[in-house]
Amino acid sequence: MKKRAVALCGAAAVLAGMITSAPADADAGSAASPRTTRTAKPTWKKCGTSDYPTLQCASLKVPLDHENPYGKRVTLALSRVPHTAKTYQGPLLVNPGGPGGSGLTLAGFVAASLPKAVAAQYDVIGFDPRGVGASKPALDCEPGHFKPVRPDSVPSTRAVEKANLDRAKSFAEACGRKYADLLPYLDTVSAVRDLDAIRGALGAKKINYFGYSYGTYLGAVYAKLYPDRVRRLVLDSIVDPTGVWYDDNLAQDYAFNDRHLAFLAWVAKNDTAYRLGTDPAKVEAKWYAMRAALAKHPAQKKVGASELEDTFIPGGYYNGYWPYLAQAFASYVNSKDSDPLVEAYDNFAAVDAAGDNGYSVYTSVQCRDASWPRDWHQWREDNWAVYEKAPFMAWNNAWYNAPCAFWPTDSLRPVDISNRRLPPTLLFQATGDAATPYEGGVTVHHQLRGSSLVVEQGGGNHGITLSGNACLDKYLAAYLADGKVPHGDGEVDAVCDALPDPKPLSTKTASTSSRGSALHGLLGYRG
Repeated sequence: MKKRAVALCGAAAVLAGMITSAPADADAGSAASPRTTRTAKPTWKKCGTSDYPTLQCASLKVPLDHENPYGKRVTLALSRVPHTAKTYQGPLLVNPGGPGGSGLTLAGFVAASLPKAVAAQYDVIGFDPRGVGASKPALDCEPGHFKPVRPDSVPSTRAVEKANLDRAKSFAEACGRKYADLLPYLDTVSAVRDLDAIRGALGAKKINYFGYSYGTYLGAVYAKLYPDRVRRLVLDSIVDPTGVWYDDNLAQDYAFNDRHLAFLAWVAKNDTAYRLGTDPAKVEAKWYAMRAALAKHPAQKKVGASELEDTFIPGGYYNGYWPYLAQAFASYVNSKDSDPLVEAYDNFAAVDAAGDNGYSVYTSVQCRDASWPRDWHQWREDNWAVYEKAPFMAWNNAWYNAPCAFWPTDSLRPVDISNRRLPPTLLFQATGDAATPYEGGVTVHHQLRGSSLVVEQGGGNHGITLSGNACLDKYLAAYLADGKVPHGDGEVDAVCDALPDPKPLSTKTASTSSRGSALHGLLGYRG
């Protein structure tokens, strides 16, 4: 989920225009046969920022229900960095994941981060999916849902479990009350139909697509429903489509626990800076002792046990945050100073209005996309089993998704994304990715015939291209420039070494690349 965001293009012009339907496409897999939504071309206006001065913005109206193209419409916010080269390769749509992530600023980032000669050949198109950010209506089911201090995530007593269950039920009920007319149309297939409406409005026969995290599933579903409209497809940090979404979240818990242990081992390795010990097991014990203390006495009445988990979960997405998290950890344990910890919570975990919006869309899409257990006994049994082996995020993640046990809409079936009709596609996956574990990349590689898989060996970050690894970016640039993909003899087509882990803040070595932190600020967390 994206916790903090700058909403661009909020005042972009809203286009009217007649919407008509075309005959349904073939090969829609398990999803409904898609129609084509035709709209007027967007009217682009300048909305540049100091970081991305060439950004332009527009908006586009699409049917709420694509099966009823003359009915109620919603508005999508779009952004663009236009091509400048004589050679034009069409629109490159980019998505940061979520579901619920805003993609408006990502267009500027991608255009600025690709080699200039490559970026100049594309119109890089960002968009806020339906319900998100500057798109209208934008959801906010229950403002302040994550306001601290929340109940301890670990339901050690029935009272604590009930407090967390009441929060989950309250959120689901609030969404149902406020957005009963929208919730049946907030799902991945509807978002894919929106993508095709954007394609049509841009006047493109085919799109190029580049998605991170949940954006990989969005792109794979688009490719399934519209295989003949895909020119190039890049998927980075890949969702396992066979586990959408309950099983995928359980798998995350194990991977995040491993990544948290890697962080604690890094702290132990840098004992000179943090003075928390050289034995990773003892450092881990100190972290859980800190958690227990905060459960009893939240830091500055703001950071309790659940908020502590929220603060350290981003370290599982991006190791550039490790020096800041380690400093906060050490200050609390060694000096009884909670200021750095509260600052880290404010920077990495506090949920503002954009975060409330992102979470509202996250739950709306995931709860609608696939069936979730409606019997809480199954959740309890499954998550206690995970907790026994992987305690770091197990219950925190369970409560994050728990509204799906009480969601007010029926669920759809996940889309079978297997595909034999695509041009060569390019996949990127880190071996230690926690949010989308490695197996998901391998699964999609097998399901997308002719795809090429590039692996970051030893990497643990989520979102690995355009984040400072020149080896990965070389393959990305070559593919976008001329369609070239690597071909290997085995399961993997190319391997790149991971970047070194960061250094403590006290050293002269920078702790994080500017591109890496910029990207992960746009990708956000939980998606």
